[in-house]
Amino acid sequence: MLDRGPRSYRENVVTLQHAQKSGAGVPAYMRWVNRWLGRRIAAAAAVVGLTPNGVTAISALCSLAGLVLLVVAEPGIGTGIAVALLLALGFACDSADGQLARLTGAGGPAGEWMDHVVDAIRTPLTHIAVAVALVVHRPELIWLAGVALAYAVVAAGQFMSQILAEQLVRQRGGEDPEPSGVRKSIALIPTDTGTLCWSFALWGAPVLFVPVYLLLFAVNAVYAAVSMRRKYRKLRAL
Repeated sequence: MLDRGPRSYRENVVTLQHAQKSGAGVPAYMRWVNRWLGRRIAAAAAVVGLTPNGVTAISALCSLAGLVLLVVAEPGIGTGIAVALLLALGFACDSADGQLARLTGAGGPAGEWMDHVVDAIRTPLTHIAVAVALVVHRPELIWLAGVALAYAVVAAGQFMSQILAEQLVRQRGGEDPEPSGVRKSIALIPTDTGTLCWSFALWGAPVLFVPVYLLLFAVNAVYAAVSMRRKYRKLRAL
């Protein structure tokens, strides 16, 4: 816990800079952009008196607003950019709630649970919204809706695999930290939630969005399979 009484926005940013999680194995956008944004949102939230749960709620509302817009609005460049911005803001707030909890000492099991529940819903819902939007607005791409539903299953499975493996390893005394792995962070860009968020900026141009979405699905499906196999073998060894 870092709470030492009220601070200014700048002091909060500096404090959080020295209390960041390890970047080992973290995709590039999440590591160098989203945490940077989350740090500043957390610093501002502390100044105005928001709680970590309040920031989690804002994160959920931003993401939900983006997905609702995706489904109800006519496809276009403006719609795609607005959806991408809302989803990216939701993702940044998802980083900010944990940082705010560390900054203020206001975190706890309930807040961590709430954060994971929101993530567990948002992760597959993003792709379900893509499937619905395609059925409503682009029936000629109905086949891509099937891909989106498969993507939802892969994303939900990978999320649960990651969270549960972390908890099981933690219960057994943890494990050696990974190296910082800059190359790995760059290689994992296609699996980064931030990459998915900003891919919706192409929503108004199917000729671009479709191949990008297919590529992200293919890479994430392969990565999920490899990652789950590695986690299973590591947990079995424990």
